[in-house]
Amino acid sequence: MSGILILTPFYPPNVGGVETHLQDLTDYLEKDGRFNVYILTYQPITTCVKGECFKRYGNIHIRRISWIGFNLFHKLEPCPVLEFLYITPWLFINALFFLLKYREKISVIHAQGFNCAFIGRILAAIFRKRLVVSIHAIYNLNPGSLFTKLVKWSLKKSERILTLSEASKSELVNIGLSVSCVSVYTYWIDQNIFSPSSRQEARQTLGWPDKFTVLFVGRFIEKKGMDILCDLARDIKEDILFAFIGDGPLADELKHLSGKFSNIRYVGKVDNKDLPLYYNSADILCVPSKYEEGFGRVIIEALSCGVPVVASRSGGIPEAVNESVGVLVEPSVEEFKKAILELFHNRERLNTLRENCRDYALKKFGLSNAQMIVDSYSLY
Repeated sequence: MSGILILTPFYPPNVGGVETHLQDLTDYLEKDGRFNVYILTYQPITTCVKGECFKRYGNIHIRRISWIGFNLFHKLEPCPVLEFLYITPWLFINALFFLLKYREKISVIHAQGFNCAFIGRILAAIFRKRLVVSIHAIYNLNPGSLFTKLVKWSLKKSERILTLSEASKSELVNIGLSVSCVSVYTYWIDQNIFSPSSRQEARQTLGWPDKFTVLFVGRFIEKKGMDILCDLARDIKEDILFAFIGDGPLADELKHLSGKFSNIRYVGKVDNKDLPLYYNSADILCVPSKYEEGFGRVIIEALSCGVPVVASRSGGIPEAVNESVGVLVEPSVEEFKKAILELFHNRERLNTLRENCRDYALKKFGLSNAQMIVDSYSLY
């Protein structure tokens, strides 16, 4: 049986869209059964929880490495060099020793993101392994910069590069990577779990008031645009509830606001399996990202539950949402306020969007999307 080594800084119980995707991939590979899968990752470094250091179930083997947390990753994000030095060397050392011991068991290294691609290129060359890289972000690469050169070097020897959007693919091709090596894939979710149900019953279960509800699901960090919705909630006069699900360094600030304003509700961290209840309690999901979002997994979860989306027109988001199921705007308080109030007052349009969501999600975000990743392990 072939062995796959998945290298990633982030994996559950760390919280985030990439982490949830990797859990889905792990579950798919466990059911597929054709590969022994080894996951080498850090203990959560952006979420205050711990996972088992070693865990095995079926053909899945997980190793979590202890490392410095305290939200250093988010603090270092503005400086890519420091972030690279924080993430990469310790994971590289552990991956090196892992392959020295288990080199005969591994056929393919599957690196998640740029930092692991850098590690993967070196280790693939040393141990003569095939390299597949998944890119989950848009880097806004500046041609000629040192960072861009490092990204190109890290990815150039990959046998397959998987990106979440055409925008991401174009970015990589534009810096000189071969178009034949870059493929676009899409996240998938369990459509049986994320499915529509009664909004009124969901609100009763949660103890929420039966009023127009705007939902935010994501990390509580500045670039996710949480402040846009907070400013909007403080300013808006209509009877609208703003609910926030997630975790992150701005959690205390959000808790303070929820105690001060009755229309702001802090929910905090919610297990992925429980999210459908919250989606089904909402009238719309808002994704006010201030950066080039790679794709936005919460979008496909909401659409699968029949919930329309109001999101920033940036990055790969326009490839996940079109006008039949949502509204795309610039990431500002004024633009989001205009879009939310338009749907609040125009229930006919809101209902039309809602009716389109489920079929749209079934066509685009089903389990068959996982097959492109599995095929990338076996193409060569």
